[in-house]
Amino acid sequence: MTSLIKKNASGHAGNGDASLLINEVVGVPGGIGEAARRARAAAYDEFLRGLLPARDGVALLAVGGLGRRQCAPYGDLDLVLLHAGVPGTDELAASVWYPIWDAGLRLDHSVRTVSEALSVAQDDVKVALGLLDARLVVGDQALADALIRTAADHWRRTAVRQLPGLREVTVARWQAHGELAFLLEGDLKEAAGGLRDVGLLRAISAAGITDALRPAVRAAHLRLLDTRDALHQQVGRRVDRLVAQERDGVAALLALEDGDALLRRVAGDARTVSHALDDAFRAADRLRSGRSRGGNGSPVRRPVARDVVEHGGELVLARTAIGARPDPSLSLRVAAAAATTQLPIARATCEWLAAYCPPLPSPWPPEARAALTTLLGAGPGLVPAWETCDRYGLVDGWLPEWTRLRSLPQHNPVHRYTLDRHLVQAAHEASRHAREVDRPDLLLLGALLHDIGKGLPGDHSTVGVPLAETVATRVGLPAPEVELIGTLVRLHLLLPDVATRRDLADPVTIASVAEAVGDPGTLDLLHALVRADAAATGPAAWSDWKGRLVAELVARVRTALDTGVLPEPPAPDPALLAGPLPVVHLTGDRVAVAAADRRGLLATVAGCLALHRLEVLSADASVVDGRALVECRVQPRYGLPADPVPLRADLRRAVAGDVSVTQRLRGRALAARGSGAAPRVVWHREAATDAVLLELRAADAAGLLYRVAGALDEAGALVRAARISTLGADVVDAFYLVGGWPDDATRARLEAAVLAAV
Repeated sequence: MTSLIKKNASGHAGNGDASLLINEVVGVPGGIGEAARRARAAAYDEFLRGLLPARDGVALLAVGGLGRRQCAPYGDLDLVLLHAGVPGTDELAASVWYPIWDAGLRLDHSVRTVSEALSVAQDDVKVALGLLDARLVVGDQALADALIRTAADHWRRTAVRQLPGLREVTVARWQAHGELAFLLEGDLKEAAGGLRDVGLLRAISAAGITDALRPAVRAAHLRLLDTRDALHQQVGRRVDRLVAQERDGVAALLALEDGDALLRRVAGDARTVSHALDDAFRAADRLRSGRSRGGNGSPVRRPVARDVVEHGGELVLARTAIGARPDPSLSLRVAAAAATTQLPIARATCEWLAAYCPPLPSPWPPEARAALTTLLGAGPGLVPAWETCDRYGLVDGWLPEWTRLRSLPQHNPVHRYTLDRHLVQAAHEASRHAREVDRPDLLLLGALLHDIGKGLPGDHSTVGVPLAETVATRVGLPAPEVELIGTLVRLHLLLPDVATRRDLADPVTIASVAEAVGDPGTLDLLHALVRADAAATGPAAWSDWKGRLVAELVARVRTALDTGVLPEPPAPDPALLAGPLPVVHLTGDRVAVAAADRRGLLATVAGCLALHRLEVLSADASVVDGRALVECRVQPRYGLPADPVPLRADLRRAVAGDVSVTQRLRGRALAARGSGAAPRVVWHREAATDAVLLELRAADAAGLLYRVAGALDEAGALVRAARISTLGADVVDAFYLVGGWPDDATRARLEAAVLAAV
């Protein structure tokens, strides 16, 4: 093959993108796949061979992607110039490195003797791992072989001792980059389950600790490499983070349907890699500690459940279970044992169960149903046990619906997991509330199935009901319990939606929830489910304020269900009804103001709070004995509490009509307007006793309540209450407008005023 890089008069490669020139020559510009990666490696090899003259005692070694012949379209070169102490090494290195830089290639390089390279590898495990990929490109074969052979032998002898330190570094990297399987914009290389972890598996296999590179892992690795190739080609430069705006383009290059299909594939491959690495680290732990061994040195077998024994720190099948005809519930019982003991299931056992455990009948036998309840209620052991079974296809045998749910991305930023992991995590979180309900088994199953309708057209709370009832029927629940599972799925968002968007003091709110729930037992199940769902979603899905609102709603609904009497609205704070006006009270997260009866007080208070970087969570406005009262619950927008002294002073001046304060509010609020999808107004006719409900769905922005409340006031509407629900970057703000149902013209006028304010 002719030289692939044109050289200038000095003999150095010419400027330009050398990687593109190489790709063009070998006929795979930006090529994707194993053949393209090897072609790039061959082209780089030829280019590098032209840079180093034949000389004894000198060798140019490739490590990293070039060493493995897995070159990405815009990857860098990792090279080691190895020498035997020959003179002029610095000049020789410069003659190699500078043409590479001149060619526009990224280079990671070092110059070392064999002893120096081994010494560095002994002190730095990352260097030791890099040398496992080393191969000769050009130069002294014997010198290269000496380093490669010695480095590999040293790693085999010391790997078990070095892996704990390597694991610490790896865990720190995971914490910095997250889990690739659950990230919407993950780093294909550095995140947990990414290409860097495949390198660890390769190193563990090279040490002979375990067969870490099984066929499923190899296939996942190749697909991750293909994804990175496509990402490089899509972006036109080296990049490892799969950002949202590039997903569809990368998916098209990989002949996938869309960006979601790409995310699902990446998630599945990352989980395969992560599971294999966990298994490999455990194998290393067993070798290092020699735990669970008897006097003769053989691993101890300890029974832990029917047909399940512990063997060398893992769960395996009892010999009697293997010899007899397998029970269809065996895989579930093994999973339950793993979850309750928090011991991993041996790989061979998972493979045997996948191959020989017969399918479950419909309906399930009682022992299978009991095993599922035990598994779901096991607490911390549930997620790893479920993940292991899912890697080997066992979960599909229990729940055929799982195929559609597996690795389904959730694009709402409050969600930290894919859909399938969220459901399992919800069951785990639900186990914390098992003693608060009469039927913990139904709580656990409801948590596992509550979002089963996601990914299908329509409201997932409605679409999921027949799907969940089908699963409950197959599991063997009687008809009333099947119906209750459907109710949990249909109503699993009821409590948080009502608590954050409705006036809990309004009897109509309480009556509607009581009618939907029906009985205290279902109310308890929903209360536990909503907390489990929020905990499994992520920290942004729950707060102390939301928890208090939901608890208050549950308490009021329980009173209505138990007594048949709707609770009375709370009386106004007596402190607001006494003393000279204006009255301003600041207590914790509560801001209360009393002023002379005048319109626009709610907007004024809301704007003043926005000026002091406080978010309003709820607001109530009323007129009592000629006084206008506004009570708000607030929280700091940026986590820092407001200074109460200037806040109180501004509130007093603002509610007294100080024009300068109003101008400051208006100027700041206009500057803080948010952006996003087009806002929308939704009307609710019979959601309140003495008011109609106007619900605004819009992008979150500082001062939004101030602007909207002011617009409604100017349009002639009287707001008696507002409830603000923030969902990531969006809000759902509910305004209670005093009076009957407005006519079409009035509704249109109010909508226009609100949307103009947004």
